[in-house]
Amino acid sequence: MFEQGEVADTVFYIQKVRVKLTVVSEQGKEALSQFKSPASSSAKVHAPHRYHDGDGRLLITAITKAAMIAALHDEPKFSELFMTYLLTRNGRIEEDLIDELFNSSERRLARMLLLLANFGKEGSPQRISPNISQETLAEMIGTTRSRVSAFMNKFRKLGLISYNGHIEVNTAKRGPT
Repeated sequence: MFEQGEVADTVFYIQKVRVKLTVVSEQGKEALSQFKSPASSSAKVHAPHRYHDGDGRLLITAITKAAMIAALHDEPKFSELFMTYLLTRNGRIEEDLIDELFNSSERRLARMLLLLANFGKEGSPQRISPNISQETLAEMIGTTRSRVSAFMNKFRKLGLISYNGHIEVNTAKRGPT
């Protein structure tokens, strides 16, 4: 849809499925940045470009800079929703940085699993979908796949997670200390 370094003149509104975002270093090394989930808002913005796959599972709306500015000026509810999203996202970025600087890879994995399961949001935590590989989890938290495997086995033995085709987080248990 777009590449790192391109002019930021479009906002993408994710309406279905998760999107994987990656960053690329000057040396060409790629790293997983984050997953973006569908928005929970019902706000509408006029946007002529929509991206979708053949079976209708993926739907992303591209909103031009001009359309976004007009919507922010003309739609107070949408403007409030978008500003709330930006502030929440900024807080999440700060939490991610603190997590990376001060927590062990085991704690970072536990936090990532909780975030992917929507822990702390409205409704009960969900199974992690799409099912994320241990290699992808390792990229997300900055460690090796073998360490993620060891931590996942530990979490499973402690009853914190289960595998049954998908990763499910058991939020009734206390995490690693």
